[in-house]
Formats: sequence, C-alpha cells, structure tokens
Amino acid sequence: MPHIVIIGTLDTKKDEFMYLRERIASISQYLPLPTHITLIDCGREHVTNSAISISRSQLLEQYSEPGRHVPPRSRAEAIDEVIPCLSKYIRELEHRDKIHGIIGAGGSGGTSIVSAVMRDAVPLGLPKLIVSTVASGDTGPIVGETDMSLMYSVVDIAGTNRLLCEILSNAAGAIAGMAFSYEQRLARENPCTMTAGTQRTRIGITMFGVTTACVDTVRRHLESHHDAEVYVFHATGHGGKSMERLVEEGGLDAVLDLTTTEVCDLLAGGNMRADPKRFEAALKRGIPNIISVGAADMVNFGPLETVPPCYKHRKLYKHNPNVTLMRTSDTECADVAMFMVDKLRRFAKDASMVEVWLPMGGVSSLSTPSGPFADSRADGALFETLKFGLKESGILVVEDDREINDGDFAVDIAERLMSLVARTPGQ
Repeated sequence: MPHIVIIGTLDTKKDEFMYLRERIASISQYLPLPTHITLIDCGREHVTNSAISISRSQLLEQYSEPGRHVPPRSRAEAIDEVIPCLSKYIRELEHRDKIHGIIGAGGSGGTSIVSAVMRDAVPLGLPKLIVSTVASGDTGPIVGETDMSLMYSVVDIAGTNRLLCEILSNAAGAIAGMAFSYEQRLARENPCTMTAGTQRTRIGITMFGVTTACVDTVRRHLESHHDAEVYVFHATGHGGKSMERLVEEGGLDAVLDLTTTEVCDLLAGGNMRADPKRFEAALKRGIPNIISVGAADMVNFGPLETVPPCYKHRKLYKHNPNVTLMRTSDTECADVAMFMVDKLRRFAKDASMVEVWLPMGGVSSLSTPSGPFADSRADGALFETLKFGLKESGILVVEDDREINDGDFAVDIAERLMSLVARTPGQ
C-alpha cells in the first residue's frame, strides 16, 4: 500500500491542505492499491482536525531535545524549532511504516520546513514534491543535492480559487502516481525476491562538458565489458554533493572522480562550488576511488559581464552565452592540489583503495598543448603539488602522458577502477 506524507502549516493553510489531502485520496481510488495518507501539521498555532495525524505540539513533545523547548519568539525561531523534530519523526516513520511519497506546499517559510526534511530525512529516489510560491527563482538552496520536484504555485497558497485548486489537484495526481510507482519498484527490488548476482556494481563518475568525451568512453566501456551500473554526475557544485550524498547512503560501490573542477570554484569564488566536505564521503567509506583533475584548469562564471572585476584581466573563455570560464593560475592550481591532498591524507580509510591519476597531456579539452587554456606552468603546479603532497601517504599517484579525453586513457582508468573493485570483500 503506497504511503504518502503531507507536511504543512495548517494554522494558516488548513483549507488548502484539506483540499490537497482530499484530492490525493480521491485520485488514489483509481490506482490498483489503496493509499495511506499521513497529514503532519507543523504550523505555529494549534489546529484541531480529525484528519491530522500528528500536530506540531506532539512533534515538539516527542522529538525535542530534553530541556530545549522554549516558546519561539519569532517566525524564524518557530521554523528552526520544528525542523529537527519533524526530521526525526519522518526518519522514524520511514523506518517503521515506509514512506513512498512526501508532498508539501507553502511560501518561503513552509517551503523552508518541507525542503529541509526532504534534504535531510529521506533517501534519494523517494518521491518529493513541493508546491511553492518561490519555485521560479533561485532554487539551488531549496533543492540542494536531492531529487526534489518543485511546482510553481503561480498564486499564493491562500484560499481555494480555481487556479490554485487546479495546481493542487495536479500536484496530488503527480505525488499519487509517483508514490504508487515507487512502491511497486521497491516491491520488485525487495532483497527477498532478488536472486544472487542480480546486483550490478554501482559506479559514480563526475563529468563536465570539457571532460565528456572521457566520461562517455568510460561509461560505454564499463557497461559493455563489466556488470556495472554507471551514474554520471554533472560537476556543477550540486552534482558533486549529490554523488557524495549517494555514497553516504550506500548507493555507490565505487567512484571514478574524474572531474574535480568544483574545488576550483570553491576556492576562487566561481558559480559551481564544491561543498567544503568534497571527497570525504568516498574516502571515509573506503570504497574503490580513483580521483583525477578533470577541468581543474577553470573557474566557472555566468555571462561575461558577470565576471568579478578582479578577474577581468585574466584569461577568459566564452563557453556559451551563459557560461564564462577563467583559466586557473599556477597559484590557484597549487591551492586546488593542496585542498585535495589535505582531504586524501585526513580521510582515506583505506589508502590501497584510492589512486590519483594525472593526465599530463591536458586536464580538459581546453588545456591540451594547442588549446586556449594551455598553460604548462599552471599544470605543473597542480601536478607537482599533488605528487609531493601525497608522498609516503600510501596513495598511488599515476602520471599519464595522455590527455584526459584520450580514448585509451579512459579505458585504462576504467579497467584500473574495476581491478580495485575486484579486490573489495564480497567480489
């Protein structure tokens, strides 16, 4: 039976959430299985309704830290107070009754509450949908590294006018369908119904436009020559976070971190910044992990006119109308390498499962000898800092004269990763 959780602030939006609940229940009648609905009220003021499964006061009573419950003085404090309690409840509910879909609706406040729970309390793959008034702006902070879906409400979540009812009804249909599909998929993938050998090796790979040729070759080779399932993550900042999130959840068996450009943006203030904890997840788990320096020759900005004034004199390349790339300097390359060295030395659980591959012929399609970002001094700073920093670390550093997009380089690095996989327990 699909289980859908509705999260909302019923003190300000009771009619709207009751309508959403009714539409989910009505639509679910047309599905092959009945749907169970849990309605959670996280509004500031107490609301009484038989449809509410758990109230804010119950959340705070049961899930607050002992002695920490102080009546909030502001809306922001009320939001901060309820989020950890709600997250604890959702984790418990997911473990006990299994959740197949979560839906919420609201303005900036309601969206903040629901999105925090979706980011922190439930796994990737579980359907997540928010109908929000802020879904058409900068949604990066809302979505983070998750597979959250956002539906712009067009009008405020206030009242039951025809347009809002149509949008809420569409959202109800979407979450009902997604929850049913997810429940059926979980039933098919139940370990009790799976035979030995049906689990393929799950491999995460990072890519960028300037390393796509390498990644495509690696993916095709792994899928055609090995029993591998390949997950490609676009190194846009959120891509790296998503991969690390999946590693933490146990969703990947090995990582080929070919494209580490997000570190450049983190250190130089670009648009596609890595999380400060970049690299840590795979290193801590001790899974097979080959790291390279794909696209470490660039920092990403928006259109040319948005490049910070302090960088206007630098070597810039128009990748497309919306993306301007800046060539990293020798100092920046050394800083990137030191960031990587620090993470590798501090967090590698099993150094024998970690390798660093250096494509000396070019770390992207732009920095080959004839490319616009060719800079032997900057590349040298990157390579030498990594080699020196990892001496006596137990981590193998492989120097390869080929460029990263060389087809044979791609095949060789893929095969090396699989040789590490073969050495892991249970293989």
